[in-house]
Amino acid sequence: MTQADATTEAPPKKKGKLPLLIGLAGALLLGGGGFYATYSGMILGSHAADTAPDSHAGALPDITFIPVEPITISLGPQSRARHLRFASQLEVGTAHAAEVQLLLPRISDVLNSYLRAVELVQLEDPAALMRLKAQMLRRVQIVTGQDRVRDLLISEFVLN
Repeated sequence: MTQADATTEAPPKKKGKLPLLIGLAGALLLGGGGFYATYSGMILGSHAADTAPDSHAGALPDITFIPVEPITISLGPQSRARHLRFASQLEVGTAHAAEVQLLLPRISDVLNSYLRAVELVQLEDPAALMRLKAQMLRRVQIVTGQDRVRDLLISEFVLN
């Protein structure tokens, strides 16, 4: 019986690696072809149009930056820091620069009043700076008029 079992059990045939190699080569060819078609612009637009120099790229916008007087605010005794030092600049259209310059005392007053009213937890939270900036910009735009100040650029926000 052992001889009969030995003769009926044939060793399994090894599958060749040829189908695997053909599949790998096909995948490489298709991937390379897809990359070339996309890069050359045959599929998603012209690559040459993306790299063409833009005639407006060299032109700077018609803006002026007006510095706001730095503000130092003393914080309460429950704070880890003792003072907040805040400095900023206003991005203004050149046509409105003189008008905004005239309103700088009011802008400083609004920013000072707002920063003193903000809770200490918000000042110490690093993620809150964008919310504070948006609130301050909105208040400055109310003082100066909606279309005069484009942005508030914070150059210093130090708790020490």
